Amino acid sequence: MSEASSHNEDGARNAAKAIDALKRGWSICIDNALYLRAVEMWHDDTMCDQMLISSGRAATLNITNQIAAADTALPICLSVGEPISPQSAIAIADPVLDLRYPMKGPFITHALDHPDAALAAMELARHAGLLPAFIILSADDDALHVRSSHVDNYTDSDNLRIAARAKLPITAHQDAQIIAFRSDADGSEHVALIVGTADDSAPLTRIHSECLTGDVLGSLKCDCGPQLHHALDQMAQNWGVLLYLRQEGRAIGLINKLRAYALQDQGFDTVDANVRLGFAIDARDFSIAAKMLKLLRLDTVALMTNNPEKVAGLEEQGIAVTERVPIQMQPNAHNEKYLDTKRDRTGHQL
Repeated sequence: MSEASSHNEDGARNAAKAIDALKRGWSICIDNALYLRAVEMWHDDTMCDQMLISSGRAATLNITNQIAAADTALPICLSVGEPISPQSAIAIADPVLDLRYPMKGPFITHALDHPDAALAAMELARHAGLLPAFIILSADDDALHVRSSHVDNYTDSDNLRIAARAKLPITAHQDAQIIAFRSDADGSEHVALIVGTADDSAPLTRIHSECLTGDVLGSLKCDCGPQLHHALDQMAQNWGVLLYLRQEGRAIGLINKLRAYALQDQGFDTVDANVRLGFAIDARDFSIAAKMLKLLRLDTVALMTNNPEKVAGLEEQGIAVTERVPIQMQPNAHNEKYLDTKRDRTGHQL
């Protein structure tokens, strides 16, 4: 193993430990400077005077400062002029609770002394499936230390490898094979399903992000389940490849996706819900799909999608897309607004 590979592996390992620590409510320290604990996992009597929240959440609270004005992606360091309790911290962090706790603040913003560490904290929270909000600690001898650069090592798709494969007859086609991929960096497991018998044509390919509510539970709030099964039926006409990515909720995690659903119940669309939670509109990484195709020795596909970003994501990684095959689903009363938002605000060609 090269020195660079060893360094990247160590970085990915440290990031994984930090993510696990956040999930358990433990403290982390980024770049030997910023001591943090995730707000939603804070349940003890630790004293706290300052918080770190995402720029998106700060905007919904009408909080700005001069540093954020120069770089709108930077998180915000704030206080409220008195010690912050777990209850008041979660009320600040979680927009779903805004109607229950409308009176917050007044907020005092502070200089962000370690912007790279603060940005890394936001990404670590997303990977942990937590709200991007932290209490800031003066120090903690038990904190797990991580470097901000380690986050990039954790998400490097080059760490993906084939872990297992087997025949898997499915309803759409009895001749199908499932291939499981595992990342040595983040431990995530993605799946490819090869439907039918390969020939010289470009396989009809679908990049499908995990959606428990739509794929398994039959949710009517999205079109994920119908798209999945329609894609498999179309592949069965000749042959094709389904790439099933474990990026629930456009890569914000199941619990945060359910929070976004709760915000939609309050009247916000799917884009505004993600932003109010403090996340990007779409945080998925399509380089994972490209790496899966390369491991399957496929460099040319016909991509079944309405999302031009998926086409661009594959082409940027050296996968040739011969054509974009639209996938049209009939809307229902529960997802009509969602589909309109995808068309009007995220560029989906519906």
